[in-house]
Amino acid sequence: MTTSPPATPAVHESTETPLVSIIMGSQSDLKIMSAAAEVLRQFGVAYEITLVSPHRTPHRLVEYAENARKRGLRVIIAGGGGAAHLPGMIAAFTTLPVIGVPINSTTSIHGLDSVLAMLQMPAGVPVATVAIDGAINAAVLATEILALSNARLADVLEKYRTSLKDKVMRTIEELRKGGFSDD
Repeated sequence: MTTSPPATPAVHESTETPLVSIIMGSQSDLKIMSAAAEVLRQFGVAYEITLVSPHRTPHRLVEYAENARKRGLRVIIAGGGGAAHLPGMIAAFTTLPVIGVPINSTTSIHGLDSVLAMLQMPAGVPVATVAIDGAINAAVLATEILALSNARLADVLEKYRTSLKDKVMRTIEELRKGGFSDD
């Protein structure tokens, strides 16, 4: 009889206690989910990132979810492709906010199955769901949740939004210089 490895993160971004967990069921999801890690890193949010497979390591999943709050986590970002069981199963075993990232799969419906699996959770076990491959928005949403009780993060988000606006305004100015108008 084999046992699952302990439900601890595979990678720690900092020595601080992680506030956000980024989990995925397969290494193939890392390409998408690493975007969430990058945003959290830029915002200065301590996070961890690891694999928790609902099908291959179900005992690890339960242990991970049940101990997440005790370990200091405040939000879990869970990526899932296909039937996308990971976000819903994690939500079933924790009362922490779970943000689901549907992963574009190789099926003919390109991630729509994942979106629907996350959106159609039963009453009382929600999974906040972002767009297909929307790991960046998942990280922003996780930071917004944390910013409710963290003034530094609220300030970071204000600056982030201002930078988004400034980028659009620079583009408008470049278009004007090229003879285009925003009117």
